[in-house]
Amino acid sequence: MPNSNESNDFLEGKVLLIDKEYNWTSFDAVNKIRILLKNLLGIKKIKVGHAGTLDPLATGLIIVCTGKMTKQITSYQDQEKEYEATIKLGETTPSFDLESAVDMTFPTDHITEEKLKAVLRIFEGEIDQIPPLFSAKYINGTRAYEYARKGSDLKLNAQKINIYSIELVQFDMPFVKLRIICSKGTYIRALARDIGLSLESGAYLSELRRTRIGQLDVKNAITIHEFEKILVSDVT
Repeated sequence: MPNSNESNDFLEGKVLLIDKEYNWTSFDAVNKIRILLKNLLGIKKIKVGHAGTLDPLATGLIIVCTGKMTKQITSYQDQEKEYEATIKLGETTPSFDLESAVDMTFPTDHITEEKLKAVLRIFEGEIDQIPPLFSAKYINGTRAYEYARKGSDLKLNAQKINIYSIELVQFDMPFVKLRIICSKGTYIRALARDIGLSLESGAYLSELRRTRIGQLDVKNAITIHEFEKILVSDVT
């Protein structure tokens, strides 16, 4: 039988640290948690939301709030984020990641580790970043990716973001791995695009993992499958 005390706990509000899997959208994760709470705990209606979208091809930390804690979502969204990003140099894709196929190739023989480190320093601090058209931003009531998928060449307006730290972790051409600490609203795919341009080459994001939001670390997160197992064990 469902535990009424536990049902009340989720309705009063919980903050769940979820390690999102590859190919799941953030909405998929939130929806799955909502369904599990309804089916396993017998909760007829409950608010569930997330603090900060992760692209389907990214993994890592998303903060999921339930019940009354959904009122705190904005405060989590405003906190700095940390990512581990792998970028492939010498190629571009329209979406700046693996969602679309490679459309152009560029030389990389001139790119050294020292040159890359010098370019990375350009992006530290407050910068203007043009978001990718393949994004969930609204334009006249329509998601930007809807325009992108129709072949539109619409350009989004630049927005101010802050890159607090960008560190080269691994240099293994044509792949480079970076650790990035940044403000909300930062698109790591767009950063990959801009790094490629600054290197007089091209680049796209081949792998992304969010490791931290504020003081909350993915090391303390669980997968949706693990969350389901915990719920099942609590009600049996």
